Amino acid sequence: MATAESVPAPSLRTRKHISLAGTFASSAFSTCWAEACTIPIDTAKVRLQLQGKPLPGDVSAPLKYCGMFGTISTIAREEGVRALWNGLVPGLHRQCLFGGLRIGLYEPVKSLYVGKDFVGDVPLHKKILAGLTTGALAITIASPTDLVKVRLQSEGKLPPGVPRRYSGAMNAYSTIVKQEGVKALWTGLGPNIGRNAIINAAELASYDQVKQTLLKLPGFSDNIVTHLLSGLGAGFIAVCVGSPVDVVKSRMMGNSSAYTGTIDCFVKTLRNDGPAAFYKGFVPNFGRLGSWNVIMFLTLEQAKKLFTKDVPT
Repeated sequence: MATAESVPAPSLRTRKHISLAGTFASSAFSTCWAEACTIPIDTAKVRLQLQGKPLPGDVSAPLKYCGMFGTISTIAREEGVRALWNGLVPGLHRQCLFGGLRIGLYEPVKSLYVGKDFVGDVPLHKKILAGLTTGALAITIASPTDLVKVRLQSEGKLPPGVPRRYSGAMNAYSTIVKQEGVKALWTGLGPNIGRNAIINAAELASYDQVKQTLLKLPGFSDNIVTHLLSGLGAGFIAVCVGSPVDVVKSRMMGNSSAYTGTIDCFVKTLRNDGPAAFYKGFVPNFGRLGSWNVIMFLTLEQAKKLFTKDVPT
């Protein structure tokens, strides 16, 4: 007769689980870290996008900024290295809200679209739909932080005696409300929703899809190499898809009085600067989004492990 000691204990099956709060925290941290590392490239991108095309035959006003590295060099030389980080504070505000929500809600929303009993690889169109949804929702909440970031980044070196419009991020929020009204904090919301919904879907869906594809190939595993390649692919696709709406958003936020709306900004940009204007700043944009995505996704994958725990099944 078997004794109690000889009877094997039942095996306990577990699965990896991360809470919604843990997903939000890891998403917010990883996006903030990526923002801090890459904002000088973003500042160069904004300056290039806001720079208009000189009129034919006008040799008196040559372009101030030329290329990503040239723009960074010009800003550092004329305004100081610190100016490259203009907009960092509202940028971190933005990432805490926007980054935390758009990435933190992606998996729950994707699961909602496919159904709780779904088994297998999620179809690409469901991933895109989830990315569009969380991107639009998150930027609707975080749009004021984006506006202040662009306003601070767009300010160049002023002539002697001319004061800056804003002394800092918090002053910018209050000044905009006092001078333009609360509604002005959501200036450019239309193109901002379009831009961020599209880019969010491109980033998250492409990262998800590239990673899923790589993991099926021999020699690939869920490691840093796979995360790095997936992040680069996500950044490139996001820039190709989102650059036109990104230019319109930057121009509307940088000088809202020059346009009556999103369509007007698009038409004036096309008429005055030509189709190539919608890909103005493409290299710094990819330099920023490519490096941003690599840093963010590498950090996110590691940060999520801190909040993941084994739970019984």
